[in-house]
Amino acid sequence: MKRLLLCTIFLCVAAVSVAFLGGVAYAQENVPRMTKEELKPLVGDPNVIVIDVRSLGDWNKDTLMIKGAIREDPMDVPDWMDKYAKEKTLVFYCA
Repeated sequence: MKRLLLCTIFLCVAAVSVAFLGGVAYAQENVPRMTKEELKPLVGDPNVIVIDVRSLGDWNKDTLMIKGAIREDPMDVPDWMDKYAKEKTLVFYCA
């Protein structure tokens, strides 16, 4: 019985993971992309917020940052997403 319960839990987690990853793949295809050349004239625009969502380790190791970018933890989106005005353009970068 315990083994059946563990298998059922595993299958549920696997199903949710597949559904989530499929949704991520779909979302990635539909997210507009921009080059650094396209972003450059927008840096400093008060209607554009550049958000650095690199992992903390990658962010700490890098000496190059986009001027004015705000670093947010990509694993804590629900904690910070409401602090940005909906009428602003948010630009996320992770590389």
